[in-house]
Amino acid sequence: MAEQPLTLVDQCKEAEQTEHHFREEIPGIVESLVRSCSNGECFDHVGPEPIPSREALTDIIHRLSRLLYPGYFIKNRLEQFNLAYYFGQEATAIFELLSEQIVLALRHDCIRHSLPCMHCDKLGQEATIKLMRELPNLRRMLASDVRAAYQGDPAAKSYDEIIFSYPGLMAITIYRVAHQLWEQGIPLVPRIMSEYAHSATGIDIHPGAHIGESFFIDHGTGVVIGETTEIGNRVRLYQGVTLGALSLPRDAGAQLRDQKRHPTIQDDVIIYSGATILGGQTVIGARSVIGGNVWLTESVPPDTRVIIKKPELIYSGNQAERGDIERES
Repeated sequence: MAEQPLTLVDQCKEAEQTEHHFREEIPGIVESLVRSCSNGECFDHVGPEPIPSREALTDIIHRLSRLLYPGYFIKNRLEQFNLAYYFGQEATAIFELLSEQIVLALRHDCIRHSLPCMHCDKLGQEATIKLMRELPNLRRMLASDVRAAYQGDPAAKSYDEIIFSYPGLMAITIYRVAHQLWEQGIPLVPRIMSEYAHSATGIDIHPGAHIGESFFIDHGTGVVIGETTEIGNRVRLYQGVTLGALSLPRDAGAQLRDQKRHPTIQDDVIIYSGATILGGQTVIGARSVIGGNVWLTESVPPDTRVIIKKPELIYSGNQAERGDIERES
């Protein structure tokens, strides 16, 4: 006699039993995960003190953008008569939110390194106010970056377009805030900020790099600027440019951590897409032009043009073969 197919009710009961069987494994998995947090082999932060939040710092970045470019990233109308109110509201919120995150970073560092009490609450608020005092200067610096983008990109139709939509400017904006905090000696927070910019734009600028005014990154995807890079004024980079370190042996990290490992780019240099410039002793002289896909590990004098010799192109296919025959006849 043929076996009767399972009814819908029977199928549901069988699915419930299967799910229950797998769910029974969860307590054992949880116990194994708990043990992994106490054996010292893996990384975790289990303790009474929280650490900085990536989500909170992302929100702070957006709030800072509303101060650095007032009127651009808000829904409501901003006019002269309510400008002071707007700045006051945003500045107060940033002070409270950012000082909390900086305090968490400082306290985490104290606990991790068993340091004596540094009065983290006071230091966090002082650091936040110090950054906020620099906001007018950062606005002026970023205005020079916006103008450099407009002057350097014929596709740009307006300053508004650049502020709203250029990933290079977004990465530079976050870098300039993160760099200020880096210079103030704030741990962890600047790196979280810069890695948010990296994930959002594909542009990786270490907050320790020193970058002058009127800086323009065109297109930007794949640009890497290392920690000890020094960039002068009015420098322009295109996509895929790497300003990096020479390859290091495995055990060299601790020895070279505080040494200059990345190149120096002087004023008015243009570096085209795909170029790679490596090494802490490498200096690209002022007003030089580095062509696409160039690989440099040595210095270049000022007013120098470096390009790759035009490669030989090989054409294949029916159309190419017919062209060869016509040329030979």
